[in-house]
Amino acid sequence: MGAIPGPLDFSPKREAAIAAPHLSTEELQRLFQEQHKYLDFFFKHLDYTQVQAFTHLCLDTEGVIFFSGVGKSGFIAQKISQTLVSTGTKAVYLSPTDALHGDIGIVGPKDVLVLFSKSGASEEIMKLVPCARAKGAYIVGISSLKDSNLVKLCDMHVYLPLERELCPFDLAPVTSTAIQMLFGDTVAIALMQAKHLTKEQYALNHPAGRIGKRLIFRVQDVMKKDNEIPLCKEDDLIMEQLLELSVKGCGCLIVIDEKRRLLGTFTDGDLRRALKSKGEGIFRLTVGEMCSRTPRSIGANAMAVEAMQKMEAPPSPITFLPVVDHENVVIGIVTLHGLVSAGL
Repeated sequence: MGAIPGPLDFSPKREAAIAAPHLSTEELQRLFQEQHKYLDFFFKHLDYTQVQAFTHLCLDTEGVIFFSGVGKSGFIAQKISQTLVSTGTKAVYLSPTDALHGDIGIVGPKDVLVLFSKSGASEEIMKLVPCARAKGAYIVGISSLKDSNLVKLCDMHVYLPLERELCPFDLAPVTSTAIQMLFGDTVAIALMQAKHLTKEQYALNHPAGRIGKRLIFRVQDVMKKDNEIPLCKEDDLIMEQLLELSVKGCGCLIVIDEKRRLLGTFTDGDLRRALKSKGEGIFRLTVGEMCSRTPRSIGANAMAVEAMQKMEAPPSPITFLPVVDHENVVIGIVTLHGLVSAGL
């Protein structure tokens, strides 16, 4: 039977022994300054003729650019491929292990295989090179050793200068991966510029994001239409249109004529003002007597973000816009709530 444990020791000495490690602000600052110095070494010694050759290769490739790597370099290769895809370049991450077990079948003679490796000596990478060459792919090695094995084995080699890792043992890949990321992402932007990628084209690759929605969505994509539009005639009594005003949830009525052309708007704010100024007389008032006769409106083909800007324009912000065609016929309504709900 084991010994019965004694009372817990909560003495200051015991608490100090189990206290969490501590780094001073000065020590942290020193680490960041060292990393800055190592990154400066990379920028000062980078051969931009190699970078230019690689960038032109990516630009001229008719097929797909495959990126691969082992360990941390593999994660960087995957991230760079995703950046390239999002900016309009055909790129795919290829796991070296999976490639050796069948996935190499996707690689063809018009493709480029880019291999990221700090030393260029990873066993999986070495095995992948002859397989990719047999498929006819153009092979690029990217490493931080000038005399890397990739120099001899690949069609092109890009040297990423590395003074040392920030790790105190010069082992953990923290500086080498940082320069790999810098290199890949900067090349991605260079390709964007070389292809003259427009903001609209970029947005098409990001339809779910805020940028994409602002540049893709049009008023017709977010407007209410048909029975969702709160319509009324100018001769309608205000009290008879309260249900339409409240049920449609737009905070307004759109006043139209017999041909559905826009005449004005009547808001819940107008209703409150009418109640305050007319009292019981509101029961005899028509919508036309209290509505605004100079409403803002917008076309269905306008950008949705333009509708938001129009709502926010002086002299005072509003929360809706009637949507009209070229003959000023009401075909819909767009609300601020609808624009916000759409992610704009």
